[in-house]
Amino acid sequence: MEAFTTLTGIVAPLPRDNIDTDAIIPAGIFKLIGADMSRIGEGLFLDWRQSPDGGERPDFVLNDARFRSANILLSGRNFGCGSSREHAVWALLSAGIRCVVAESFADIFYANCFRKGLLSIVPQSDDYTRLLDAALNAPNGLTASVDLAAGIFSWRQAGSSPVGEFSFTVDANQKEALLQGLDEVGTSLQYERDIAAFQAKDRLTRPWVYDASFHQIPKVKI
Repeated sequence: MEAFTTLTGIVAPLPRDNIDTDAIIPAGIFKLIGADMSRIGEGLFLDWRQSPDGGERPDFVLNDARFRSANILLSGRNFGCGSSREHAVWALLSAGIRCVVAESFADIFYANCFRKGLLSIVPQSDDYTRLLDAALNAPNGLTASVDLAAGIFSWRQAGSSPVGEFSFTVDANQKEALLQGLDEVGTSLQYERDIAAFQAKDRLTRPWVYDASFHQIPKVKI
């Protein structure tokens, strides 16, 4: 997966609570894109972005000219609730979102984010309130910078110096995986020599685990 070190971009405010994975990526999108996962970003918030006739809803934040190129999403409580499918994370990444800031996340969605390279941040309550207020009241939009190694999220209005920041923390293992761009397979392969050494030793005491002949069922003559 793509490493995450620093990020600077536009913040799109979507302060709704309980945004579920069916809202993030409606199941109907797969009728349009089939198995072509490179197009999954086309389905991001599709039912909110489009009216039934296929036209854009002008009141939806990602249809606003200020936020069309946003790569940071700011949302409310329990973001990513509902089903556990990873397509919701893929849709966000495919649409260019690399960071989601929310009051809280659904547990499974939160874990999926770090497995796929999407940074998810839960600020302290006061920090969240300050950021949301700034995002909603910036006439030309809000630009933010994220430094994962330092754990700093800062923001400014377009063309101005930074006006606010807060510190954030993520799990140390998840942080290291993001910084190095390692998914679970990549992380495991870092210990390939240790795994091979363990298997060589374990093979001597438990050969049946590695030798399929131990599991063959003998034929019985009738």
